[in-house]
Amino acid sequence: MPLNRRRLTLALAALAAIQLPAQAQDWPGGKPIRIVVPYTPGGSSDIIARAIATPLGEALKTNVIVENKPGANGNTGTDLVAKSPADGLTLLLCDVGALAITGSVYKKLPFDPGRDLRGVTMLAYSPHLLVVHPSVPANSLQELVALSKTTKLNFAVTAIGSAPHLAGIAVEKATQARWEYIPYKGGAQAIGDTVAGQTQVLMNGMLATLPHVQSGKLKVLGVSKASRVPLLAQVPTIAEQGVKGFESGTWQGVLVPAGTPAPVLAKLSAELTRIIRSPEVRERLVSQGAEVHTMSPTEFAGFFERERRNWAAVVQKGGVSLD
Repeated sequence: MPLNRRRLTLALAALAAIQLPAQAQDWPGGKPIRIVVPYTPGGSSDIIARAIATPLGEALKTNVIVENKPGANGNTGTDLVAKSPADGLTLLLCDVGALAITGSVYKKLPFDPGRDLRGVTMLAYSPHLLVVHPSVPANSLQELVALSKTTKLNFAVTAIGSAPHLAGIAVEKATQARWEYIPYKGGAQAIGDTVAGQTQVLMNGMLATLPHVQSGKLKVLGVSKASRVPLLAQVPTIAEQGVKGFESGTWQGVLVPAGTPAPVLAKLSAELTRIIRSPEVRERLVSQGAEVHTMSPTEFAGFFERERRNWAAVVQKGGVSLD
């Protein structure tokens, strides 16, 4: 390479190195940020999005708007973000486990989660609660299984192929229970119909479901965690009730379009981590049954790949497939 060209190349590289931190320093430059939740209002992801929106806006000196974009089992909102400009102004806050499942359940998708999206940080985890309408004459998983063999039970699921749906299939197969799955467009609708008695059984994230248990509108029969949770210390885990090793839950995290500049990604990750760990936000979530979990973008990528492999095996065993 000629000397002048080499000097020019080095100069451009040095200039880029100087400009990258400045890019993060100037971002978002007063431009509004939107957090897209690909589900209906009232679910776990929506609750967390609204908990972080105001403090994130204050930290970045801009407006942060939460937009619910439900449809196609969460794929409508996810596709919107995947195809948005990679400028850090459009965020996806969703159930990361459900996103990892999507590629195994759908034969065709308008986006590739691993290729088109990049994880910023995980935010929270909450185990699934197995709940029933109070009129259901069962007070344990064993009693529910026995009842399912003599009585028609409708099992509400947030979406076909969602983590709660696959968790329900796993319990069904392990216990030989019998119930019919009724799909919804999000956790809030599934909870609403179970509270109303239109469906009798529900598996859903603790964050959105616990308030209805505490109010007596739903009856909890089991927790899908390896150990009991302090807020429901009297409720046995599903594993304790005969489904050995059973554990599932809802992981909420934030993603951005692939190609988002590394300095912007790093700044977003740092601010979101600080906010979710702050006493006021952490205590609010913990009081509702969620555990704060944060990850760097690199850790997030590794977690997502493990979740994708694990759920692919469950999907194959359960025979779940959608066009």
